[in-house]
Amino acid sequence: MRWIWIDRFLEFESGKRARAVKNVSLAEEHLHDHFPGFPVMPNSLISEGIAQTGGLLVGEFHAFEKKVVLAKIPKAVFHFPVVPGDTLVYETVVDYIKDDGAMVTAVARVGDRVQAELEVVFAHLADEPGAKSLFEPKNFVFTMKLLGVFDVGRKPDGSRLTEPAGLLKLEQELKFTGK
Repeated sequence: MRWIWIDRFLEFESGKRARAVKNVSLAEEHLHDHFPGFPVMPNSLISEGIAQTGGLLVGEFHAFEKKVVLAKIPKAVFHFPVVPGDTLVYETVVDYIKDDGAMVTAVARVGDRVQAELEVVFAHLADEPGAKSLFEPKNFVFTMKLLGVFDVGRKPDGSRLTEPAGLLKLEQELKFTGK
């Protein structure tokens, strides 16, 4: 099962930055155990939401032709707990994107307050010749469509972001096979 820790994108500028929102609700099952009587959004899940925001930004840069995975978080500072009813806004900025990976700097805010500051490093996985891939493209790419990135996405020149041809082809293949 794949968990998505973003509700929607507010802004998406290809290769540069993205803003996404996560509404924290008591309807989320994990909040009932963390902590009983005082539900708090785990910082690890806030980190994952930031990583998903930045990872989609990095993946879109190469038209989803490279497999992007979280490699490490060299910096993570959390300033206060996030509780049900709060709205997190994740802001990610690309520091660099290279052939072997990328790094983004991110801030999570609740209103005007900075809740978290992170640096996130991603790796691009290479397919070994003849080896079966551990990562199916459908597990990551389709979140772009679900989260409305193409509705708000912009290229660096300000024009609308368009779906990569590979994404449209993959969607057609999955419809044909019934997956």
